[in-house]
Amino acid sequence: MAALGWLTPRRRSATARSVLAGEASAEAARKSVPESVPESVPEREPEFPVLGDDKAAAFFDLDNTVMQGAALFHFGRGLYKRKFFETRDLVRFAWQQAWFRLAGVEDPEHMQEARDSALSIVKGHRVSELKSLGEEIYDEYMAERIWPGTRALAQAHLDAGQKVWLVTAAPVEIAQVIARRLGLTGALGTVAESVDGVYTGKLVGEPLHGPAKAEAVRALAIAEGLDLSRCAAYSDSHNDIPMLSLVGHPYAINPDSKLRKHARKLEWRLRDYRTGRKAAKVGIPAAAGVGAVAGGTAAAIALHRRRR
Repeated sequence: MAALGWLTPRRRSATARSVLAGEASAEAARKSVPESVPESVPEREPEFPVLGDDKAAAFFDLDNTVMQGAALFHFGRGLYKRKFFETRDLVRFAWQQAWFRLAGVEDPEHMQEARDSALSIVKGHRVSELKSLGEEIYDEYMAERIWPGTRALAQAHLDAGQKVWLVTAAPVEIAQVIARRLGLTGALGTVAESVDGVYTGKLVGEPLHGPAKAEAVRALAIAEGLDLSRCAAYSDSHNDIPMLSLVGHPYAINPDSKLRKHARKLEWRLRDYRTGRKAAKVGIPAAAGVGAVAGGTAAAIALHRRRR
């Protein structure tokens, strides 16, 4: 499996687009953080996270790690409710997303077509508009889907005086809304190009997925002066093995079967906050290959059909 080549940083070299996507996401994340950092709560007792270790930080995947289901799925529901999409867009995006899931391969030409289609729906819209919608949609669909166990892990790092970042393929503007609502430091996400506050319909680099996530974490660590061997990372997906392998404290949270097997082999810590069927069915997977707002389209059209 390709993921096994990612056991150590740079074992498999990232593409130039992955590096560009990672660096752009790190820059966007740092710009969004206020200069004044809230005071930490110096009362946490465990040896990890280490109290007062300012060279350490924590990086959390979002979908099925912090939140039940995919952020793009929930965001797509909110946009569809607000008639942001036309029905023909939903049909096209749903078909493309289904192709990725059924084919099980990432054909570059097909992925580019899907990304272009997804980005076309935000082209011409203002960045501020998506941020405002993200605030509303978080309250409607996301707030009640945060895993309490993962939230407690993030809080432990905050209480130890460490910064905590979300790292996700979701649009960075949406990721930043979620991070702020959870009281986290900030977020690394997919960066869509904008000029004068208006989306151009292009990405900067590629979706923040797989190797690009690792590049974003690496770039942020350099900018923040972090020691990755003292940092922690949390994810549910084997796609995030590159990111998990960067840090000294990797955690598998609600892991898929491939990540669970990999984590047990390397004796990584595991946490599973699902029970019964929830542990077998991880929820709605994120459309990381699309990497833009189309993540919820398949679910949205299904919801539309059920309502008719």
